[in-house]
Amino acid sequence: MPKRQLATIEASRPIAAPPINLDKIAPPNPQNARVVPASPSYFTGRPNATDNYLNLLTLLRRYQTLPTVGPGQAPRVAWRTTTQYRLLVGEDVRAAKYNKVVQVLQRLNKIHPSIMPKELKEAMELYKRDIDPYAVTKKPSIIDADGRASGVGRRKSSSAKVYLVQGEGQVLVNGKSINSAFGRIHDRESALWALKVTGRMDKYNVWALVSGGGSTGQAEAITLGAAKALMVFEPALKPALRRGESLDSRCFVSMLMSLLLAGCVTRDPRRVERKKPGHVKARKMPAWVKR
Repeated sequence: MPKRQLATIEASRPIAAPPINLDKIAPPNPQNARVVPASPSYFTGRPNATDNYLNLLTLLRRYQTLPTVGPGQAPRVAWRTTTQYRLLVGEDVRAAKYNKVVQVLQRLNKIHPSIMPKELKEAMELYKRDIDPYAVTKKPSIIDADGRASGVGRRKSSSAKVYLVQGEGQVLVNGKSINSAFGRIHDRESALWALKVTGRMDKYNVWALVSGGGSTGQAEAITLGAAKALMVFEPALKPALRRGESLDSRCFVSMLMSLLLAGCVTRDPRRVERKKPGHVKARKMPAWVKR
């Protein structure tokens, strides 16, 4: 019986194409070449913003295992606003997209400052504001060579610079007595409320320079300025000034002033809403409209 010859799998597999000889291939035509963009986000609508976001995500994946600080212990950083970031990258970045960037930055900022890599610090500098508001410290007030302490107070459109010096209780407002400066008793009580609630009416002389606004705004501006100047002499009076409650709580005027002022060291930001054309008041429409 004749022997059968068995073919292997490799021998029976057909050849798809002959091998390519690279030496015989013609060189490419430079006219058909195209520039390959360096950024993978080049063809997106916002390539710069997308690249920055992807770079932050890469850094987060790389350093996410580093130790972090506890809640409230991370350094306070003022990140750029959406408008500032748009001007920086020159693209119309949506607020929702930039909020995601800020969330990643806040997570990276929680990494312990002592072991934060230099690469990470340089990447985060791009998103910080040019002027850090948290680095601005308030200049402490002191008693000058003449024994005076000063404080600035504002209310509505009024601004007051108040000087306090130890004395017998004399009060001058723009060079006039308080009775001449303020015709209403309520304004006189309001202007000297910081001294009244602490029982210092006859221990300090007050000199106030006020400008702008009406009598009520000027009186309450003096209240804030006098409270600041008084805390320079006696810092321990701050809790009493913050409460704004008179020692004689049974007096009706004292209770009324406590409710209206709500403390002597807090700036009152409330303002009267501006009037609108066609309205009786700021928000009140007339009862009838001519058609």
